[in-house]
Amino acid sequence: MAHIGNGTEYGLHCLLLLARPLAEPASSRDLAELQGISTSFLAKIFPKLERAGIVKASAGIRGGYQLARPAEQITVLDVVDAIEGPKPLFDCQQIRGGCTIFEGKPPAWMTRGVCGIHAVMLRAEKLMRDELARTTIRDLADGVASKAPPGFGMQIENWFADRVNVRSEARLAVVTGPRPRRKADDE
Repeated sequence: MAHIGNGTEYGLHCLLLLARPLAEPASSRDLAELQGISTSFLAKIFPKLERAGIVKASAGIRGGYQLARPAEQITVLDVVDAIEGPKPLFDCQQIRGGCTIFEGKPPAWMTRGVCGIHAVMLRAEKLMRDELARTTIRDLADGVASKAPPGFGMQIENWFADRVNVRSEARLAVVTGPRPRRKADDE
């Protein structure tokens, strides 16, 4: 089982999209559909990001999510901790004290200090967390932008704007009934 799961990957990819200011907040459904990921799974991730102060939500037909603070102030570690929660990389089971030779009473030398295996895992976790704390959403977004062709950012913005318009028109049709067809619509 991976320590950092799909939820973190999905959340980070969504935050990269939100790092570029959009005209309207992006719904979790739109973010999921744009990336071809599960809408129901993503809908469970965003409340965690909101509780952690990473995103802010707005309600309504034009509602959705935006970054709660600038992308350069949100670290990958912030996102990992928000989505995964405070779980260690390694969960030591204290096996060294269970050797059958000791008949349930391990000698002090066997259990003294931190287990060498646990110690290396603690050092590795510290290095990983330090790196995740150094890397921001802005750093990741800049990396993507440096690879993307010119105009890609505008394509993303237009895609989200179209989705907001479609939702608004659908909502209006429900409230007012279908719009009468005009000859110009058929041409």
